[in-house]
Order: sequence, then C-alpha cells, then structure tokens
Amino acid sequence: MRVLIVEDHRELALTVATGLRRDGMAVDLAFDGEEAMEQATVHDYDVIVLDRDLPRLHGDEVCRALSRHGCRARLLMLTAASTLEDRVEGLDLGADDYLAKPFAFAELTARIRALARRAQPAVPPVLVHGDLTLAPAERLARRGGRRLELSPKELAVLELLLAARGAVVSAEELLERAWDRSADPFTNTVKVTVSRLRRKLGDPPLIETVPHAGYRI
Repeated sequence: MRVLIVEDHRELALTVATGLRRDGMAVDLAFDGEEAMEQATVHDYDVIVLDRDLPRLHGDEVCRALSRHGCRARLLMLTAASTLEDRVEGLDLGADDYLAKPFAFAELTARIRALARRAQPAVPPVLVHGDLTLAPAERLARRGGRRLELSPKELAVLELLLAARGAVVSAEELLERAWDRSADPFTNTVKVTVSRLRRKLGDPPLIETVPHAGYRI
C-alpha cells in the first residue's frame, strides 16, 4: 500500500511516516498543498492523509481539486477542529474520512487500512489463495498453517499480487505501489524481492513470471 502524508508540521509528519513504514506501507511526504497536488498527480496512491490547514494551498482546495479530477486515492482529512460542522464540511469537500487531532496512531493506521479496503475493486481484510492466507493489517502470512517470516516489502508485494486475483501485475506497478518515490525506477529491487518471496513461500511455486508483462499468483 502506498500512502501520501500531507502535513506542514514536519516532526508529526516524519513520526507518522516512520510508524506507517514499520507497518509495511510505502510512504511519501508533502509539507504544503501545492507539493501535495504535484505528487498526487504523478503517483498512484491508495490513501492520502491530508491536513486541512496547509500553507501555499489550503487543504480544502487540495481535497476539492483531487475529488474533481477523479483521484483514485481515498482521502483521510486531518484537522485540529473537531466540531460536527467541521466534520460535515470536510466530508462534503470530497474526503472519505475525517480524523481530529490529536489522534491515536493505532486509530490512524486502522482508518488508513479501512479506506484502502474500500478501493475499487474492494480488497477483503484477509486474502486467500489455496493454502496461502495474508492478513495485511496484522502483517501475518501463512501457508499450510505455517507462519511465513516476510519483510515489509515482501508483504507489500504479496498483498498486491493476491489482491490482483490472478491478473498480471507489472514490475512497474509493484514498484509504484509498494515503494516510495525514493526508489530508483531502473533498479532490480522488484525482481530481487519477488525472488526472495518465492523462496519463502516454498513449494509448489505460487508466483508465475509472465514474460514481458510481470507477475501473478
């Protein structure tokens, strides 16, 4: 899952990003509204966590613009204002969810994952393929009842492949959705990660390489 955190309070943004990365998410940061718009139009995010009170371009304008242009990402709006009127106004702008500051990190993570599950097509909380199961929120994968010790990136790649329901997922899409913008597009990191994941999944092999197209389960 790839998430964009838009927050002008840098210490808070960095703290949230660190926590989400520990939970296996790929996270980019933007510190003002204009930067948020630039990144959201270039990268394919699953969820955008958007502070409402932003410099350069207000969060309301960002939310309105992204909704108007059909942004695929689900929008979670953050604000220090927590009245009913504020929540209603934020949702009317196009936000999918609303969270008042201060917030518990566990609640933020749960809301992000809930929003990601509402993507089109919807992704269930537990992904199953034969004797393989993956619960992304718990970062728990099992095959044949055996727990698999997977790295955050291996979990992210496995989640994307299982969510595709047999469709081919290109290496470019895996890089876009499971890594942040610091990833080198010319690197072989996707190939290496898929290779490690194959070994850990064991036999019989589950991940198929489709020549010149990508990977599928």
